[in-house]
Amino acid sequence: MKVAGLGFKKDVTLASLREALLAAGGFEGLAAVATVSDKADAEPLKQLARECGVPIKPVPADMLAGIETPTQSKLVAEKFGTGSVAEAAALVAAGPRARLIAMRAVSRDRTATAAIAEGDGA
Repeated sequence: MKVAGLGFKKDVTLASLREALLAAGGFEGLAAVATVSDKADAEPLKQLARECGVPIKPVPADMLAGIETPTQSKLVAEKFGTGSVAEAAALVAAGPRARLIAMRAVSRDRTATAAIAEGDGA
């Protein structure tokens, strides 16, 4: 199962989310998109999920803490206890033995990040 993890700022647009996802490898074969729970109801994310034809998997913030990610953001580490929301959300949502197949990609306006993980589901 392939899951795209998405991290984004509150003023993100559908175009920025789409751009980050395409930069990470695109939506082909995705089973879901995932992000931190408190952002799972964001309208641009819902639009992207509809466009991709996949559900949104909300990931509680406390489940992101301690997830090792190849990409590191000091701000994200201070807030969530992991280096990348996109990478950590993808790994958590793809299941316990998931592995990243696309590291974090960032939209040009820097409001969205995306990463893709593959696993056997949670």
